[in-house]
Amino acid sequence: MPTVLRIGRYRFFFYSNEGQEPAHVHVESGEDMAKFWPDPVSLSANHGVN
Repeated sequence: MPTVLRIGRYRFFFYSNEGQEPAHVHVESGEDMAKFWPDPVSLSANHGVN
């Protein structure tokens, strides 16, 4: 899981191989997690991130 960016308590990262799923970025903060599509930028999933 390469980390792309850290801002405060948030870590932005991706997995190098998620099969057929289009490119996206995960955001993690403690036990909370979200997933964003970059083009166009949109929220794919959110599990506790404010």
